[in-house]
Amino acid sequence: MFRRLSDRNESWISFTFDGVPMTARQGDSVAAALLAAGHCSTRQTPVTGAARGPYRMMGVCFECLVRIDGRSNRQACMIAVTNGMLVETQDGAAGAEE
Repeated sequence: MFRRLSDRNESWISFTFDGVPMTARQGDSVAAALLAAGHCSTRQTPVTGAARGPYRMMGVCFECLVRIDGRSNRQACMIAVTNGMLVETQDGAAGAEE
């Protein structure tokens, strides 16, 4: 569904998504890296369990919430992926203390 526009010679970094090793271009947002890898869903809604994922890619809709390095409610579209980052699907609502 999504693909990169070019394969320029760029730096690649490693991260994991739900325990699976992945790569991303240096400077990619978490959402862009996940979409490029074929993952369109980043969370499930707390009420119905419906899948949600990146939508507007500019930080206004909160559809792309994930757990990053142990912290819930992180907007994947607003955070640059870093080497060794641990990204997890967020299931339902996460408390403010997480």
